[in-house]
Amino acid sequence: MVVSRDKAPSAQETFLQMAQAAGLRGRLLVTIGMLFLVRFGVFLPVPSIDRSKFNDFIQNNPNGQLIGFLDIFSGGGLSALGIFALGILPYINASIIIQLLTTALPSLEELQKNEGEAGRRKISQITRYVALAWAALQSTGIAMWVEPFAENPGPIFMVETVLALCAGSMFVMWVSELITERGVGNGASLLIFVNIVAVLPRSLGQTIQLAQEDRGIVGRVIMLLLVFLVMIVGIVFVQEGSRRIPIVSARRQVGARLYRERSSYLPLRLNQGGVMPIIFASAVLILPSSLAGLTNNPWLVQFAQYLSPSGPTPWVYMVVYLVLILFFSYFYASLIINPVDMAQNLKKMGASIPGIRPGRATSEYVERVLNRLTFLGAIFLGLVAIVPTAVEGATSVRTFQGLGATSLLILVGVAIDTAKQIQTYVISQRYEGMVKQ
Repeated sequence: MVVSRDKAPSAQETFLQMAQAAGLRGRLLVTIGMLFLVRFGVFLPVPSIDRSKFNDFIQNNPNGQLIGFLDIFSGGGLSALGIFALGILPYINASIIIQLLTTALPSLEELQKNEGEAGRRKISQITRYVALAWAALQSTGIAMWVEPFAENPGPIFMVETVLALCAGSMFVMWVSELITERGVGNGASLLIFVNIVAVLPRSLGQTIQLAQEDRGIVGRVIMLLLVFLVMIVGIVFVQEGSRRIPIVSARRQVGARLYRERSSYLPLRLNQGGVMPIIFASAVLILPSSLAGLTNNPWLVQFAQYLSPSGPTPWVYMVVYLVLILFFSYFYASLIINPVDMAQNLKKMGASIPGIRPGRATSEYVERVLNRLTFLGAIFLGLVAIVPTAVEGATSVRTFQGLGATSLLILVGVAIDTAKQIQTYVISQRYEGMVKQ
């Protein structure tokens, strides 16, 4: 097959390379095998629990919103209470904690910036230890939560449950790193992707059953699906959207050779934080309802109702949600990009932005552009978060509840990143073939 090295690989070339190229085929098989293994472990039950009582409790639990939110990321593992119930969440939480601490602790910042590969390995090892501690904390809470449904409650049950959940979480973390190293795509993101996809058949089945029982709701179901489709298209455009700031490298002379000015660009993404601002905002909004269910405090119960999309004042929920998304978007963008460091790096490389003086003026210009992009990205995230919920309330079709903005952003973002990585492997195979010829 004749291909041009200047063109992106076509679908035909991509699938042909996936089938024929040994390296890419091996990576795909490792990825698929590990994902199947993790999905199998979700349904391995934690021992010594009365399943019938636990299932009744899950269906009638006042904290259903919190359980549903966490259950999506474990692929149903929390409600099924399998040994992989924690899934990849402890590792993700640990990564977020280390990322936040890196900006606050000079020692971690030194490891990340100046120690190279050895420093990144040390940070990865610290992240694993934090993930283990977080998994132990979460598994202890789950063990205390399910102890009333244990066949033989007591210290032995607590220890067994904590060990089973911790071991399952550490195994999932190892699988995610194995996929990242020897498979295709980011392991942690792919595990969340598969867990969300695993919940989709159940929601689709409930939607079809609802449409069969009430023919008058078919139009509203179609409207909801169309809204989800429009949201997916919008997410693709925004995830791929970026502002390209032109930069010019200065003319320099090395020995007798003179290098001319080179032009390139500095890409700033429209949505720097990805799905993280929505995850943080959702966690903050769910916190009052979870505390109200645990304490039964009348003030907390009333406060949680005001911050609920199905409460007496849904507009309060929407406004608070938008404000939280805006805040966390700016917060996360400040963690990812530091305009001062960017200006210093450009100055060290002898590059500058046309019309902007190097140094402080460059950092102020980058910060101004970044703030505008972050605002636009946050407004988009707010629309993606609120529109599906509003349409679900208007159509009274709530079978997709939980599979809203967060799930859509994760599904689309992971699919785009994985497809790009596969295309990168295909292009590398293409150039290897040209070299051999």
